[in-house]
Amino acid sequence: MTPDQRPLSHLKVLDLSRILAAPWTGQILADLGADVIKVERPGSGDDTRTWGPPFLKDAEGHDTREAGYYLAVNAGKRSITIRIDTPEGQQLVRELAQNADVVLENYKVGTLKRYGLDADALRAINPRLIFCSVTGFGQTGPRRDQPAYDFLIQAMGGLMSVTGERDDRSGGGPQKVGIPIVDLMTGMYAAVAVLAAVAKRDRSGEGETIDISMLDVQVATLANQAMNHLVSGDTPQRNGNAHPNIQPQDVYACSDGDVILVVGNDRQYVKLCDVLGHPEWAEGDYASNAGRVRNIGALSALLRDAFANWTRADLVAALDAVGVPCGAINTVPEVLADPQVVARGMLQHAAHPAGVEVPLIGTPMRFTDAALRPRTAPPLLGQHSDEILATLGYSPERIAALRATGVV
Repeated sequence: MTPDQRPLSHLKVLDLSRILAAPWTGQILADLGADVIKVERPGSGDDTRTWGPPFLKDAEGHDTREAGYYLAVNAGKRSITIRIDTPEGQQLVRELAQNADVVLENYKVGTLKRYGLDADALRAINPRLIFCSVTGFGQTGPRRDQPAYDFLIQAMGGLMSVTGERDDRSGGGPQKVGIPIVDLMTGMYAAVAVLAAVAKRDRSGEGETIDISMLDVQVATLANQAMNHLVSGDTPQRNGNAHPNIQPQDVYACSDGDVILVVGNDRQYVKLCDVLGHPEWAEGDYASNAGRVRNIGALSALLRDAFANWTRADLVAALDAVGVPCGAINTVPEVLADPQVVARGMLQHAAHPAGVEVPLIGTPMRFTDAALRPRTAPPLLGQHSDEILATLGYSPERIAALRATGVV
């Protein structure tokens, strides 16, 4: 049998997390080859299993217990049910952690310590363990004990203050991003931190304790908007679809619908003006990006008049030919049907225990010498409990006894 060449095929991850941010980390690690064991509460499991409709339908067209939300962040994992608020369940977690490389958790600060399952306790029995905690506000600070969700952090972390149309325009006001972007970015940062800790352990032989805060992540990802404030003293404002620092970048109306125009430098802007038949627009106040940003009101009016004479298809084709980024605003179905997306294999299907093929979005990671396998279906609640317990040496009779008492 050919050895598994995926980058993390040598790692075992114990995923005690639920909802979205930390499970996203677990899914990334699973994509990279890690054996990710998802621990869930018997009977109910991860909260996102019920966050529907929509739910996956079985072979007879009936709703399963698997919501789209859950399916989006748990592919490639194995599921075991354990009541960690029982002594027997806590012992099971310790046994699993003893053989794990990484523990992911997102319980409220102090919860796992009450159960004897915190970083200090588990690393005492496995010094090589990498223990990653993901919370709303981190393990320190005045808000450390407070719960948080993506929407709240988008607001508190400044993202909504710079997202949405200007207050003086129709529809103006703060808007959240249309996906749980803080959860997803938090999951990404946590995955990067785990991989850094693995690299460190390869040198030192010692594990690590990682503290990831959703609010910290959102503050970090303010990026250019935060730096705009720090260097100018001005407060960044909502500006609709217009870029605050690079112009022209906005939504523009053609004769048959809207397009996105993304001019990234002066050379591209000259090409845009040539295509529109107005090379003179690349002179004077509009010759440099700084001038275009300062005079975007007047320039935008010229562009809107010019774009109104083009169809979307003709304009996109003309600008594509000269290397100026311009494109349609696709719906989700249009994205998944895009020839480029199809060619890259981003839409996958996996056999599901409900007797159907579950559609899954593939991983964007590509390796030349370590092909990643297609994602396997997110597991049913407790689907792998017996299998995982057997690897710990538990007999069928002992497993049955744990199930009878509600521990698994």
